[in-house]
Amino acid sequence: MTDLLVGVDIGSQRVKTALFDTTGHTLAEASEPLELRRRGDAVDQDPDAFAAAAARTIRACVDGRAPDVTAIAIAGQMAGVLGIATDGTAATPYDSWLDTRCAAELAEIAERYGDEVTERTGCPPMVAHAPKMLWWRRHRPGDHGRIAAFVMPGAYVAGRFCDLGAEDAFIDWTYLHFTGVADAATSTWSSELVEDVGVDAGRLPRIVAPTTIVGALTAASADACGLRAGTPVAAGLGDTAAGTLGAGVVGSGQLIDTAGTAAVLGVSTGEFRPDRSRTLLAMRTAVPGQWVSLAYLAGGDLLRWLPTALGAPLAELVREAEDAEPASLLFVPYLGGRILPSAPAARGSWRGLDFRHTRADLARSVLESVAFEYAGFLDRALDLFPELSPTDVRVIGGGKDDATWNRIKASVLGLPYVRLRRDSFACWGAALVAGAACGLIDDVAAAALAATAEATRYEPEPDLHTVYRRRLADYRAESAVPEEVHA
Repeated sequence: MTDLLVGVDIGSQRVKTALFDTTGHTLAEASEPLELRRRGDAVDQDPDAFAAAAARTIRACVDGRAPDVTAIAIAGQMAGVLGIATDGTAATPYDSWLDTRCAAELAEIAERYGDEVTERTGCPPMVAHAPKMLWWRRHRPGDHGRIAAFVMPGAYVAGRFCDLGAEDAFIDWTYLHFTGVADAATSTWSSELVEDVGVDAGRLPRIVAPTTIVGALTAASADACGLRAGTPVAAGLGDTAAGTLGAGVVGSGQLIDTAGTAAVLGVSTGEFRPDRSRTLLAMRTAVPGQWVSLAYLAGGDLLRWLPTALGAPLAELVREAEDAEPASLLFVPYLGGRILPSAPAARGSWRGLDFRHTRADLARSVLESVAFEYAGFLDRALDLFPELSPTDVRVIGGGKDDATWNRIKASVLGLPYVRLRRDSFACWGAALVAGAACGLIDDVAAAALAATAEATRYEPEPDLHTVYRRRLADYRAESAVPEEVHA
């Protein structure tokens, strides 16, 4: 029998699943789209759609090889929450990280407890778990009364697969920075923050390591997944943590760009160091002793909006943008608010627009805006960790194959961009955790490094870097958010 591992990634737009051997070789992949329901500030998803899509994609990957599958693990969206009933079924929709209805609760937490939240959780107050849980308590008391525990999508699907009730609900430590009420350094709930913020401690799940076996597939779930009943299910980890591990970003000073629905720039470190400027958050990973200092914006949403706004397919716009004059126009990308530092009421704009500008200039400025935001994140990370000396950036996510965008980002940051010979990074990260949970993998960091190889390297262009560094000061002035708009 060959030992195989299944990794699932529950994203905002799709569920992706892949089947791997223990060396990281991909044997099969499958994915299904997900509906993202938008109604003004409200953005939610059907939790049972997550579980159904995960089961179907697992079945498609396994395709008769059930006896060889040793374990599975699930990665998933990190900053949103959903409530489950006592029996583990969904009591609410998934309240997405893109949902900003909790802006008032966020502003209250930020004003009253912002410094304490940042120091304890490693993450500044933002549109994430605490304000969302408070929002459900205040604005949906009927639904809140049915909630026995709050969980994330990955834990919900694992719970459904294993028929876990609310008493067995869990959260792994890679999510704790987003909770607003945890002591991230010790992976415990902070009784002080829980009381101050006003979250119900009885609705918080138990905290576990990503490699914890949380249960086993029931007969019904095994049948739906095409696997054996009793197949172990590991706790898994957040999608950003999974992608970081799957890309082999496991040592201090390594950088990762997750070019997905959330555009994330992260710096790997060996120490928990909260950012008092409230720009970066500190995420604990599945690798012992590793933290990632990161920030993000809704980059994928920008690329979905751009074709509608400019009336052309994205690929055509990117081709046009390649030949446009660099940074001739500045775009502020806060169309749905700024995530970090938190300013949910901030909005976007083009600055410097005149009659000489074309559609190509507009498109290029949107691509450049994400890179300019990244430059601010990186500068802040190096202020916080001056001992680090980054050498390149590993890029993953849906935008990893966009050569124009990679060259722009490389030239803005002044660092080479590296595309790796792999897809489904978060799935591989989840599979690594599954392998460690069942004893097949002794060292997840070493296994991750051994399974990554460079495909393409995009070097910074010196002349372009000079232009971008000059325009970066202009961008920062134009994108500054008035104090009254901050959370």
